[in-house]
Amino acid sequence: MVSAVAAHLLFFLVSVNLIPTTPILEERPFQAAGGGIGVALVKSRKRVFPVPHTEEPSLISEAYGYCNTPNRTEQAWEGHSPADYKLLSVQVMIRHGDRYPLYSIPKTRRPAIDCTLSISKKPSHPLMKSFISHMDQGGRGHWESPLGSVPRLPNHGVCEMGELTQTGVVQHLQSGQLLHQAYKRHNLLSFDWLPRQVWVETTGKSRTLQSGLAFLYGFLPDFDWTKVTVRHQWSTLFCGSACDCPARSRYLEEEQRRQYRLRVADTELEKAYTDMARTLGLATRQLRAANPIDSLLCHLCHGLSFPCVPTEDSGTGGCLTMAQFAVIRRQQLDDEVDRRRVGLYHKYAVLAMYPYLNRTATKMERVAKGSEAGRQPRAGGEEVFTLSSAHDVTMAPLLSALGLEQARFPRFAARVVFELWKGPSMTPGQPKKRVGKGDKSKAKDGELFIRVLYNGEDLTFYTTFCRSHDRHASQPLCPLKNFLSFVRRDMFSIFNTTSYQEACYRRPD
Repeated sequence: MVSAVAAHLLFFLVSVNLIPTTPILEERPFQAAGGGIGVALVKSRKRVFPVPHTEEPSLISEAYGYCNTPNRTEQAWEGHSPADYKLLSVQVMIRHGDRYPLYSIPKTRRPAIDCTLSISKKPSHPLMKSFISHMDQGGRGHWESPLGSVPRLPNHGVCEMGELTQTGVVQHLQSGQLLHQAYKRHNLLSFDWLPRQVWVETTGKSRTLQSGLAFLYGFLPDFDWTKVTVRHQWSTLFCGSACDCPARSRYLEEEQRRQYRLRVADTELEKAYTDMARTLGLATRQLRAANPIDSLLCHLCHGLSFPCVPTEDSGTGGCLTMAQFAVIRRQQLDDEVDRRRVGLYHKYAVLAMYPYLNRTATKMERVAKGSEAGRQPRAGGEEVFTLSSAHDVTMAPLLSALGLEQARFPRFAARVVFELWKGPSMTPGQPKKRVGKGDKSKAKDGELFIRVLYNGEDLTFYTTFCRSHDRHASQPLCPLKNFLSFVRRDMFSIFNTTSYQEACYRRPD
């Protein structure tokens, strides 16, 4: 199991796409004299979806957007709806925040980053002091094994590999607070919310657990620990008991082979790796195995000079350069285009994320049923807020499975939000709408709708299940039934099947 997860992680780190959503102002890097990385404040014109046929964007500034430097001017569309619509539930998937590299570059010094939290360090957040104090009380919470033994805060003076940084904590305090502000007027959770109403789940990595806790604290400041159960997801795909799917593994292997062929055919990329290896005094294959992009991104995000080694008489030595980084970035963008053209990754993504999407749909159905007029509320309430703290290898296939393949690759602290809305109830004198069998209560109570947002932008009408819906109709939101039909049947049409089991076990043609 460990080797399979590691293989998935390595694959996605190599193919990572590094583009952000839109802040009002953006810190943009430049290579300063002496090899350091300077930062200038400029207007940002980036979006969750790239704008085609415009000026060529800077490969470096796009990569820097992946860092997602905390910016309090971020705007978001969560919680927006037509008047008289009621918000029934919210389900959020987040990617962990800024972290220390997972790999080190041989013969170079590791980035000097402190992973302890302090209100006197930058970036910081108004909630930082109370958050640190609140995490000390975490023993009062309920923890599924093995999460109880995972530290609740990053705590090393010199970061460990993959450890969440203070920047990562601030990113999620800010995101959680942003959604707190977006939803507080909708009374999604009352002051005395019940334990069953909030579901928190995470993988067993410290960076996802700590990111989830920071987001939760921003969303529910000073929450009651005794009401919170933090659940463990052993798979990065959040597939629970439905992880066994031979076809999914087959598509991933084919996708990895496609990616490898594209890389080895790229002569500019090969030259960049050869030059970098010569500078460091390494074999080219050894440099590739060390995955230098991961460490270089950390240097870029934290304004550190790229790694250097002393110059020797043999001609080796010097510093890695921004130009070499840009070549790797360019190849990643080329890979994205080819990935969409071939379509293997999308098939993998549909099978990878069906279990999560099916759980999402089931939770929405349960909440919708509980909201029907005249129905007795279930003791303990319904699960109206779900937080899933995950990885890029979780969120990237989720976006693809939803049909959002043009969306930017998940930056640090990216979020996907599913909102369930209920329209106004029918009133006497309104024209009756034809409803299908079993839909009578929905028509009487008000129709049900879904919104899908990515980093604060509403992308519902870009999804596969709602792309053809008339957003200018009298009901400007996407009907929930579109999503339910997509998850339960339509998403498997690319395999010429109608179910997950059939798609997973069907023999390849």
